Amino acid sequence: MLPVNFTLAAVLAVLLAVAAAVVAFARLSEDGGRGRARAVVTAGLRAAVQLAAVSLLIGWVVRALPLLLAFLLLMYGVAVWTAGRRITGNSTWWWAAVPIGVAVGPVVAALVLTGLVPVRGIALIPVAGILIGGALTATVLGGRRALDELEVRRGEVEAGMALGFLDRDARLEIARPAASDALLPGLDQTRTVGLVTLPGAFVGMLLAGSSPALAAAVQLFVLVALMAVQAVAVAVVLELVARGRLHRDLRP
Repeated sequence: MLPVNFTLAAVLAVLLAVAAAVVAFARLSEDGGRGRARAVVTAGLRAAVQLAAVSLLIGWVVRALPLLLAFLLLMYGVAVWTAGRRITGNSTWWWAAVPIGVAVGPVVAALVLTGLVPVRGIALIPVAGILIGGALTATVLGGRRALDELEVRRGEVEAGMALGFLDRDARLEIARPAASDALLPGLDQTRTVGLVTLPGAFVGMLLAGSSPALAAAVQLFVLVALMAVQAVAVAVVLELVARGRLHRDLRP
């Protein structure tokens, strides 16, 4: 659909520059500065390098089961690192491995055991990547929103403890409504599919020559699986935050 040539490279460079310029001009960062514009450029350049590397490696990975498993573990490890460091800057970041693993592992195992997804790289890698990416997003949004709310409403948490609530219960009452907002992007995408957006799996299968009915079935499977994965990820990361396993260093 897109020719890989100089024109494509030029358009991508312009779009990346526009994104960075808007972020800098509007000061779209936590501290109101322009630092996130650099992060936008870095993310775009990293994406280009990483996709180029994956396009070269994918042919090797799909041929051998050990390489396939190693690649899946690499995807999981990168997701844990990314999610954990987005949520907190201290040593508790590695707890992000729990919500992502608990959410994705059983779903992928069930798909393989039922035969819906064969143990072949060309099928397993895209499905696992979609699910891991969904769990990563839900974990980051749920964890950050929960910790932000606990930081802002620290006095209410302490008041709950003073009234006899357990530490976990007091934190849970404050953090749950905020963390649950992490489900909204997935819910909105599922509710509006076919009306507002035509997601990648659907479009990709159509371009590959599949029938619209088959493409719709695959896309429905992806969306429902994503909702299950994201629900579990948010529930688990919320529990970790409430129990104090995943936290931020207190500010004076």
